[in-house]
Amino acid sequence: MRVSRAAFAAGIAGAALAGAVLGSAAQAVINVSAATPTPSASASPAPFKSNEDPTHEQGETAAQEAAENAGQRPGGGPGGRGPNEDPAHEAAETPQQEAQENAGGTPAPKASPSPKASG
Repeated sequence: MRVSRAAFAAGIAGAALAGAVLGSAAQAVINVSAATPTPSASASPAPFKSNEDPTHEQGETAAQEAAENAGQRPGGGPGGRGPNEDPAHEAAETPQQEAQENAGGTPAPKASPSPKASG
């Protein structure tokens, strides 16, 4: 079987074109990956600074002042909020969520209830 020079040249040109397209696609993927920022270690929050304003100090108990001076946020814990003890909140909470809340953790979000069939 004899292949003409034109067919052979067309085959070579096609292979070169396919290689260029594939090489460009691979380079695009590499560039996108390199442009994606890598997550960095998050900076720790600023240390708690006690509020020494005279108006604030007047409404504060000795225990609150001692906690502030020790670097603790009002309400306990690093977020400054204590557990939610609202009766409506407590009624919808599982014992595991209550235990985690009381331990200072944030409970996992609840799954959405599935809609009830009407009938």
